Amino acid sequence: MNDKQVPIGSGFGAHTTADEVLAGLDLSGKRAIVTGGHSGLGLETTRALAGAGAKVTIGARNIEVARSAVAGIDGVEIDRLDLSDLESVRVFAERFVASGRGIDILINSAGIMACPETRVGNGWEAQFATNHLGHFALVNRLWPAISRGARIVSVSSGGHGNSAIRWEDVQFETGYDKWRAYGQSKTANALFAVHLDRLGCDTGIRAFSLHPGNIFTPLQRYLAKEEMVSAGWIDEAGNPIDPTFKTPSQGAATQVWAATSPQLDGMGGLYCEDCDIAICATDGEPGGVSGHAADPEEAARLWILSARLTGIDAFAA
Repeated sequence: MNDKQVPIGSGFGAHTTADEVLAGLDLSGKRAIVTGGHSGLGLETTRALAGAGAKVTIGARNIEVARSAVAGIDGVEIDRLDLSDLESVRVFAERFVASGRGIDILINSAGIMACPETRVGNGWEAQFATNHLGHFALVNRLWPAISRGARIVSVSSGGHGNSAIRWEDVQFETGYDKWRAYGQSKTANALFAVHLDRLGCDTGIRAFSLHPGNIFTPLQRYLAKEEMVSAGWIDEAGNPIDPTFKTPSQGAATQVWAATSPQLDGMGGLYCEDCDIAICATDGEPGGVSGHAADPEEAARLWILSARLTGIDAFAA
């Protein structure tokens, strides 16, 4: 377990917005890549970073949809990226590296949640493949362009508590459970940050993961209304009723904070929530990061598996 999971008293909280996190920070001259930066939390992240002066490259599957979503936001470019397709990841990364530009901020924000059983790549479970393996391959292929002092942020979820890495059946070949599959992929996001930080810290490249909170975004596209009513998120008329849900700008705040805050200088490999370092989860208590998602040995084991599956490891001897 990561024993550095101790809140620092950032002064921010669950209701802080992405713009409030960036107040007083000048990101002029910085280059950020945001996967899924045209939708949901990714769009709010793009708006906030660009508003603070950063140049933002968005990786999106549908260029036209992305272009429409970010119309009017200065300093943004879009390139095609399908995280479920490793060839698309390779082409995106090689094109960016060839441009000769450096990356100061990389936010792995795109993802899918609780989808019907779907296979991509070499028969991989789609949530693990898209949420984790695609981002793993992307970071490794972009590594030559990542600047010293950069931050790499992976958007995990409190849903990581639903499942550790299922080493005996990572791809759910013996029975599919959409919420356990989502949980495993979010655990993978957190473990990825743990090991990536260990590999990158000597060059000043630090990695974080986070729970953005509960937010209504296109992430819920696969959930039936009845399921959300049963969960207590909305009423029968479709109106939000869960008081813990955040606005998209509040939801984007923690990933923006992790990517930019001077309060995190010299730190890394940590799981964050509500614009602070999260505590270690306690049985029966809400919030925090579970031990299985912050274990350095689990993180190293996942890195080896991910490198084998994707065929890419920027740190291989």
